Amino acid sequence: MNIAHLSLGTNLGNKLENLNDAIKKISTLGKILKISSVYQTPPWGFKSDDFFNIALTLETSLTANELIGSLLTFESELGRTRNVGDLGYQARPLDIDIIFFNDEIINTENLTIPHPRMQDRNFVLIPLIEIVSNFNHPILNKTLETLFDECDDKSEITRTKHQLTPIN
Repeated sequence: MNIAHLSLGTNLGNKLENLNDAIKKISTLGKILKISSVYQTPPWGFKSDDFFNIALTLETSLTANELIGSLLTFESELGRTRNVGDLGYQARPLDIDIIFFNDEIINTENLTIPHPRMQDRNFVLIPLIEIVSNFNHPILNKTLETLFDECDDKSEITRTKHQLTPIN
């Protein structure tokens, strides 16, 4: 079995419903072991409504390529339209990223793991730290807590009262 750590974000529509719908779909791919609290975060790289972000840990028999294929399908089914051309970051009903897959390093045309900018983004680091604080980044060879301490992102990240639960 493989262990994947995912980051999910949404800032369009009913954000909690979007995250719950994503969790339901992701639960069909394996067993969700942990889900972080829901964090409210400002948009990163563009102006828009705040995001709700979570991290989760998934145990799955899928390969990383199979997993990303399913996650991209789920994003589309839940209303995500990927950027076309050079539009940059945009508001979206759902964004799902594979941050880590086991401790593998994958660099293909379609997939880069660990996520190449995760160490620069508090909205990824803070939820991940809640569920796997001692995970060691396989390229940077630093724990998530160390990466957070070194992160230049000063965005205000607020833990909400919402807590989502696995569907397994």
